[in-house]
Amino acid sequence: MRVAARRASARKDPPPTHRVVRHIRRLIEGRRLTPGDRLPTERDLAREMKESRSSVRAALQSLAAMGVIRSRQGAGTFIQDGPPSLDSQPLGLLAALHGFSREEMFEARGVLEVGVAGLSAQRASGEQMAAMAEEVASMFAALGDPPVFLVHDVRFHRAVAAGSNNPVLAALVEMTSTLLYERRRATIERANDLRESAEMHRRIYLAIRRGNSEAARTAMAEHLRLAEEALAVEDALAATREAASRAATRARRHPARKGTWPTTRP
Repeated sequence: MRVAARRASARKDPPPTHRVVRHIRRLIEGRRLTPGDRLPTERDLAREMKESRSSVRAALQSLAAMGVIRSRQGAGTFIQDGPPSLDSQPLGLLAALHGFSREEMFEARGVLEVGVAGLSAQRASGEQMAAMAEEVASMFAALGDPPVFLVHDVRFHRAVAAGSNNPVLAALVEMTSTLLYERRRATIERANDLRESAEMHRRIYLAIRRGNSEAARTAMAEHLRLAEEALAVEDALAATREAASRAATRARRHPARKGTWPTTRP
């Protein structure tokens, strides 16, 4: 009986952090908080809900990870008014845990981004297309600086996803592009196809600007195929250099002695 009572009590009394999240959710669902609105301070929320500030802080961190709210330095915490920005850390942790392969990552990108490119050709606004054009121009300007090129590459794909005007797809593309960025920035210096990549991005943009959904899908699929091949080459070069570096380190630690021969016991 006591165990059942404790279980019933636990069901009726959720943890403080959950209560704070539920409270803010109800404010959003009731339209008392709308996109762009500023939340009360931690202290005011804690006083209003009769919860500790640590519980309120944990709840706000959870909502930020879900892309519901965002903080502005010195201004406060606001309800997200743009595409949701999901925390990519859980996906990165899963990638490390399960060892996502390059093939799996690009298969996921193909499912997401080919469709997103088609939608963007149908729905992107002039402002969104201008953002894509800016990233393409920045890629051509950064052909001699691979790390900077990679940043604009990722931003282009996010701009295309934003052009789909589907916030769910935009959030998913942002997560996967962050994961790819973290992986590729270690090998991007070895890339030798940046001009070809920039040209492919321009083809995608031009198809979207023309409103040609099929051409945008085709261009994105071809770009992802070439990008996967390029990453395979970069990974192979990185593995070869790492093996050579390990061999050189072993040679320095255990140099061969001149004039000595291995001896065997009679």
